[in-house]
Amino acid sequence: MIAIPSRHKSLTLLAGVIVAQLLLLAVQIKRGGQVRLIRVWSVEMISPLQRVASWAIYGVENGWGGYIGLRRAHQQNEELTAELGRLKVRNAELESRALEADRLAALLNFRTSHADVPMLAARVIGGSPDSASQLVYLNRGSRDGLRRDMGVITPDGVVGKILAVYPDTSQVLLLGDKESGVGALLADTRTQGPVKGTGEPQLSLDYISNDEKVAPGEAVLTSGQDRIFPKDLPVGTVVSATTDRKSPFMNIRVKPAAHLDRLEEVMVLMSRQELDLSKVADAGPNLSAPPMAGPTGTAASSAKPATAASAKPANTAAAKPVNAPTAAAKSPAKTPTTATVPAPATAQ
Repeated sequence: MIAIPSRHKSLTLLAGVIVAQLLLLAVQIKRGGQVRLIRVWSVEMISPLQRVASWAIYGVENGWGGYIGLRRAHQQNEELTAELGRLKVRNAELESRALEADRLAALLNFRTSHADVPMLAARVIGGSPDSASQLVYLNRGSRDGLRRDMGVITPDGVVGKILAVYPDTSQVLLLGDKESGVGALLADTRTQGPVKGTGEPQLSLDYISNDEKVAPGEAVLTSGQDRIFPKDLPVGTVVSATTDRKSPFMNIRVKPAAHLDRLEEVMVLMSRQELDLSKVADAGPNLSAPPMAGPTGTAASSAKPATAASAKPANTAAAKPVNAPTAAAKSPAKTPTTATVPAPATAQ
């Protein structure tokens, strides 16, 4: 071990004595507030270490808490996203039910206004896979009293007619099909002509003379001469009417009154008894949606076939003659769908 020189021992002893005296003085001396100087020095020496330790501990706690909070926030975000998806689905269901309630209200209003007319409510359960034809299927059939060539309507207007009937279902040929049609007349002039389907959203009113005055917006109604629909049911409104120099007849386009592209419920007319549409107007506003599915107070047993009395041939005889031949000669490939005036009716 290296021996310390005596000169260094003296300096060390001197320094130790001075420090001891300073400490004794610091213990004895009091500053303002009766705080001893030794305590002040101790606090000043320890405070920086305390601040560093406190900052380090706070940083660790804050970082760990932030990590845990971030994981918790991420989990809550996933839960809220899933809940939002469920609420969107629920909201869509409620909106669908609200629209269905509107349709049911319209059907109830329509059915109540025509309680004396035999008709049966049915739901559209399917459509034709062939895009070239406009066919739909109903959940009613022969067991419910349905027969071929019965008229199908909604509170808005004419939809089509029964093309084929099965025990529990039936097939409806819509008015927009190329093979479909209905006897019609212009509401203002009472000029008659068949309305035919074009396979497009709009229909065609044929055999109206170029001499007639037809304005866009004019209503087109059923004439009753096709032996399918009663008289004065809404068929549509005139969209355009132009003369054809190469033909004596006008080119008239008609917008269907019924929403043929979004049918959900319809009414099947069990007879040709006429409907007084003014009752619906008096009962309340007519909604644009079709009516509900299922019987609405008219059982299958109440269906009455069209008889000579219910057909009201007097109205047919008094009707204004058609300006041109109707679609009496129709292709036999499908059931005749345009307004065909039977010989006995014209003879009257």
